Amino acid sequence: MVIGICTFELHLEGIHSLKAKRGVLKRLKARIANKFNVSVAEVDYLDSWQRSTIAVAVVSNDQRFANQVLSKVTELVTSNSEVVLIDQKMSFL
Repeated sequence: MVIGICTFELHLEGIHSLKAKRGVLKRLKARIANKFNVSVAEVDYLDSWQRSTIAVAVVSNDQRFANQVLSKVTELVTSNSEVVLIDQKMSFL
């Protein structure tokens, strides 16, 4: 069994309240979870308006498959115009 974890540090431009930030993140997290059948959560900068870290986890019996899924999630995050990707880290357990 392989657990793939990818964290994305994001900057949200033009956001001026926690309510607006959570709306953007809610849409992004739902899109990721629905499209790739993975777990998604905001894990850092919970009280910051324009910054967030989200983590995506996938469980598989094949590391190659987990890597492919997380790579496609990365493409989706970078193509989202509401957020700017600052940093990304990927690891496997």
